[in-house]
Amino acid sequence: MAVQTRNDTFAALRDCFATDLAALIGDQAQRDATPNAFIDLVEEVRDVLAASSNGAWQDASEELDRAACYLADALTGVDGDQRSLLARARTHLRDGIETAS
Repeated sequence: MAVQTRNDTFAALRDCFATDLAALIGDQAQRDATPNAFIDLVEEVRDVLAASSNGAWQDASEELDRAACYLADALTGVDGDQRSLLARARTHLRDGIETAS
């Protein structure tokens, strides 16, 4: 059985969510495929949504803020915690996108 690395998991999250996140802010630009670039995208979308007067977008921004924190912690944290941190990030990414859409 192959061992899944942190970068593989970040890549899977990016592949799953990056297009939807970028669409929320009208961004069509291709970004680097690094974990840091994905976190930057999440934070950029979070900031754009937070600046809105739309309550749902502000709620979505809070979800994305939580996701960004979990992603950053997973990137810099101890290997044993990464799986649970990335799972939490995935939940908040999904909820944030659904709330904003």
